[in-house]
Amino acid sequence: MDKQLGRRRTAMELIENMFNVEMRFLQSGSESLDMLASAFHAEIVVHEPQSLPYAGDWNGLDGVGALFRKMREIWSDVAVENLQTAQNDDVVFMSCTLSLTSRATGATIKQPFAEVLRFEDDRLIEGTPFYYDTSEILAILR
Repeated sequence: MDKQLGRRRTAMELIENMFNVEMRFLQSGSESLDMLASAFHAEIVVHEPQSLPYAGDWNGLDGVGALFRKMREIWSDVAVENLQTAQNDDVVFMSCTLSLTSRATGATIKQPFAEVLRFEDDRLIEGTPFYYDTSEILAILR
């Protein structure tokens, strides 16, 4: 109905839907990509930093599913706090405090995190995350 009225989802609505779907996928142990399709475009690409254990470009729903499964192997808990967003047309800029708990060591870190996200038809089509300190992230994995 929103589309018929010409209403665009707000940046916060887009981000909350995206994170809700991502967290459900991570926590459920699901392998079904159907869950991801409600928030992630079929032609999505996520650009992860080369220094992280899940480095590179992750393409399509298969790629995002593989990225999230890799993250599930590494992190026992992922949480987002103090979420803030800004929007310019189809691009959403978000920042938050990211909390990551290593599955291997049980150590937890919290650090600033930002992401530039491009949406098409209310689904994420491109994401570029910016981690505050990837060295700190790698240190808790050992």
